[in-house]
Amino acid sequence: MAEPAPALSMRDVRHGYGEASAALAVDGVSLQLGRGDALGLVGESGCGKSTLARLACGLLAPCEGEVRVSAMDPARRDARTRQPLARAVQMVFQDPYGSLHPRQRIGAQLAEPLRLHAQASPQALGERVAALLERVGLPAEVAQRHPHELSGGQRQRVAIARAVAVEPALLVCDEPVSALDVSVQAQILNLLRDLQRDLGLALLFISHDLRVVRCMADRIAVMQHGRVVEIGETDAVWAAPQHPYTAELLAALPPDV
Repeated sequence: MAEPAPALSMRDVRHGYGEASAALAVDGVSLQLGRGDALGLVGESGCGKSTLARLACGLLAPCEGEVRVSAMDPARRDARTRQPLARAVQMVFQDPYGSLHPRQRIGAQLAEPLRLHAQASPQALGERVAALLERVGLPAEVAQRHPHELSGGQRQRVAIARAVAVEPALLVCDEPVSALDVSVQAQILNLLRDLQRDLGLALLFISHDLRVVRCMADRIAVMQHGRVVEIGETDAVWAAPQHPYTAELLAALPPDV
């Protein structure tokens, strides 16, 4: 039996902005993420992390190179591949309020991906929505609320529930806790770790905070000026960084970390 395709494969990917793509936000990145693996992508603001996340999800198309999610090109969502790609990759953004419809009830927003990807009666949809809310630690009555009636942490839980509703192969999280209070961040990180383990998701976790990446990822990729300058097992990178920029990031951490 052939092995399943990697959840994410990038080969010499480049993407730029401006005339003739003169400013490369992603410059020759190659990486691979197997099913069930967790890769943390870290680097300072402006290094290209969010652009890489959008390339992985098909929100951007590379200027050069190849991106594959479960062997499919996420940037080419035609009638044949749109549904399989939506099931293969989902994204959790930094701002949960911006990713939810402000005038639509939470239950309807969670039911939408279930309705698109699974034939189910209205009663079954309601049960699935309640189960999703329970899975992310929210009571069933949240389904009747609108996003503005929830706290930031609750909205992010809803966004995560919607992303995992169809159990994608790859979950891309772009700074998912940086807009939340410190007291809530640990709860959301624990939730993501549990879901990644229980559902067997491949997780691409993007953050500027090395401490957060360390607790979330099996491997770390360090990005600088659009390039991945170091990649390796989390503990190994932490103990003996091979690139000066990685060493600089670690040296900048508080001494009690």
